[in-house]
Amino acid sequence: MKVISTIHGILDFFYPLVKRLFDKTTYYYAVCGVGNLVLSWILFYVFYQFVFKKQLLYIAVIDFTFSAYTLTAFTCFLITFVIGFLLMKYIVFTGSGLKGRVQLFRYGLSALISGMVSWGLLKIFIEVFDFFPSIANILASCLVVIVSYLLQRKFTFK
Repeated sequence: MKVISTIHGILDFFYPLVKRLFDKTTYYYAVCGVGNLVLSWILFYVFYQFVFKKQLLYIAVIDFTFSAYTLTAFTCFLITFVIGFLLMKYIVFTGSGLKGRVQLFRYGLSALISGMVSWGLLKIFIEVFDFFPSIANILASCLVVIVSYLLQRKFTFK
């Protein structure tokens, strides 16, 4: 696939700059992961500010009110889940012998764990410490990155 070979070509071009610091898989993971993470930060800001407009959303059918940051976090999770899985499967962990459906299940499980921890931290940062939601999202996601990497490397794409 042309997109995959283009991404590999770009990553390989810059790899000599960090070759002494990282093996190629860790480098690929870091670049793809950071790219997806920054995308999630941008999406969070846009969805929170302009789509959900910092407002509560009441859904009468289930008699429940959602905060804008919860809806935003969920929406961003769905988008970056798909992009992240594709990057990890076709760019980073290409040597995995596991079937795609097994990888998807494991990735979903690890993403769900990471997403729940991130959302819990987000909730604490906003409701307890009164942080601005976009800043709280960045802090929460930075704390979850290490757990996510270990889950993906040792479990999802092993």
